[in-house]
Amino acid sequence: MTSDYSRTTNDLQSIACESIALTADGDVTDLSERSFLLTTSSAVPLPPNSIIVVLGASGDLAKKKTYPALFGLHRYGLLPKNVKIVGYARTKMDDADYKKRISSYMKTPTDTIETQLKEFLAMTSYVSGQYDQDEGFISLTKHMEEIEGDVEERYRLFYMALPPNVFIPVAQHLKKNCYPKSGGARIIIEKPFGHDLGSSRELQTALQPIWTEDEIFRIDHYLGKEMVKNILILRFGNEFFGAAWNKNHVSSVQITFKEPFGTEGRGGYFDQFGIIRDVMQNHLLQVLTMIAMERPVSFSAEDIRDEKVRVLRAMPIIDPKNVVIGQYDKSIDGTKPSYQDDATVPKGSRCPTFAAIVMYIKNDRWDGVPFILKAGKALDAAKVEVRVQFKDVTSGIFKDIPRNELVLRIQPDEAVYVKMNTKLPGLTMKTSVTELDLTYKRRFSDLKIPEAYEALILDAINGDHSNFVRDDELDASWKIFTPFLHYLDENTDIVPAKYPYGSRGPAFLDDFLASYGYAREQDGMYQWPTTKVNGNL
Repeated sequence: MTSDYSRTTNDLQSIACESIALTADGDVTDLSERSFLLTTSSAVPLPPNSIIVVLGASGDLAKKKTYPALFGLHRYGLLPKNVKIVGYARTKMDDADYKKRISSYMKTPTDTIETQLKEFLAMTSYVSGQYDQDEGFISLTKHMEEIEGDVEERYRLFYMALPPNVFIPVAQHLKKNCYPKSGGARIIIEKPFGHDLGSSRELQTALQPIWTEDEIFRIDHYLGKEMVKNILILRFGNEFFGAAWNKNHVSSVQITFKEPFGTEGRGGYFDQFGIIRDVMQNHLLQVLTMIAMERPVSFSAEDIRDEKVRVLRAMPIIDPKNVVIGQYDKSIDGTKPSYQDDATVPKGSRCPTFAAIVMYIKNDRWDGVPFILKAGKALDAAKVEVRVQFKDVTSGIFKDIPRNELVLRIQPDEAVYVKMNTKLPGLTMKTSVTELDLTYKRRFSDLKIPEAYEALILDAINGDHSNFVRDDELDASWKIFTPFLHYLDENTDIVPAKYPYGSRGPAFLDDFLASYGYAREQDGMYQWPTTKVNGNL
């Protein structure tokens, strides 16, 4: 990119990004006096007059996530100056229909935001075309050139909000027909990145001759979540955590994903992947690598991703005896349907809607510590959290005192809290479990937590790969999961255990977790966030 427009991320840090944050009502506020900026790599942002192309512009992902995120960045003044946004899809739409569709999930509670939405929509346009034919992409290029005018260099960001079966042909047509002759381009690819090691490598093999690794941004939206991005700061910015972050002090690490609803008519799509491919091989494994990685040399993209890959390479393939799979049944009261009741689900499907997988990392820091990934649909709550449970204190003066835990609640209601033992107020020496509590909506009540897609699209605009998946990282993750996934596919006698809709999972889950040393909720001794004390001293 030209020196006229090139600003490294270090340059950006010295100007406002850059020390800004969002207030609760969405305004931008300056945090320069109380923020500490990270040392990052020399990433190059898109210059003014760039074009962002949303492929699959008529789909659910685009209207629910991509366009609202772009609108958010527009409101905060974080898009490149004079940027234009072009939608591309097979659906025939006029300009009014297109703008009505993409704005359907954008809320405008104030006149100011309503005005900002009108400004945003004025930046957008639409081109209709097929995904497997040159003609549509040639029309797209002609449309972009009309917008760009007579310029020497053109810069384009392609966001593929598309189903995986068209990833390869679209990427090929973009490079053939839409890649600028001078300037540069980037491409954002949504998961799934294949369904096993072979298909993932097929995708990479198809992309590598036409798009360089520097141009590819593989998006896993969990890496854009505020609490996931906070893991590195918590770990490496606080000495007291680092001292106990190892096998000598940690008993287990549990990473949990819960959804309180089932497939609800989308079972046919979900059945192609199942909960392990859909959530665990990507989202939860990414969180695991952030929890387990060694301190990077810097916060540059390559240094961070190098450490994540080292974790993955130290992990053995999944052992079937360390896995529980389940499939939700009707709720106990009969009001909620089973997975098999979804008309779109193939009859007799063995697709798991729940899984608990125990994994290990064979290195000096973590050898012997179970990392428990647990994910499921139609469970008792909506929750994503990391729970680091520490070992028992030395016996002697205490009898059966509960273990300490560090809990990172990723969503909803972002929080970090440490469960610790204290003396119960009064004239006795009774102990009580309480917490050191950092709940974000209380501590940072004047600030707004950005959406994951806002953060990641901004990273792609700025050329920062830190929160995107690298090719060797993807390969290493599939190596861990693929043998077990094929084992499940090939052994048709393995049937997921049934669990009631709205429960915590299969009935024997607690016994399974206990067999790996996990002590659940200290047998009801702990109630968060407060401990109620009844009676006199």
